[in-house]
Amino acid sequence: MPMHMNDPMPDLDDATQWLNSEPLSRDHCTGQPVLFHWWAISCPICKQLMPRVAQWRERYEGRGLKFIGVHMPRGPKDTDVAKVRAAVQELSLDHPQAVDNLHKLTEAFGNEHRFVPAFYLFDAEGHLRAYRAGEKAPPPIEEAIERVLKAD
Repeated sequence: MPMHMNDPMPDLDDATQWLNSEPLSRDHCTGQPVLFHWWAISCPICKQLMPRVAQWRERYEGRGLKFIGVHMPRGPKDTDVAKVRAAVQELSLDHPQAVDNLHKLTEAFGNEHRFVPAFYLFDAEGHLRAYRAGEKAPPPIEEAIERVLKAD
């Protein structure tokens, strides 16, 4: 079932593996806004948007926004964690990355159509404030980031 505005952040316990960090839980994300971005190594649009995500990190991490990537495989070839790890390095994704090979996080976040790229923005209290998917997602997500950071 899709998430709705103000829904609480789901648990993060079911990630297959974590890259760039120890396993995170919802408790690691309380007290500050968090942007989750879903991506896949086989998604060309995801790769095209990664510089935008890097720009957001430079602009907003200092203002308290936490970033968490979620690699969601679109097919069996995407489940190779070594390839995901190489892509994380190549794309300079220095923030925590959940590998979701079993689609447990994807299901918990209600991404039932398995859209990538997809963005979920939660406020400091852990409530969903914005969701967008696809190549046109960045402008409305950035507007939502600004609103959430001003409100906190």
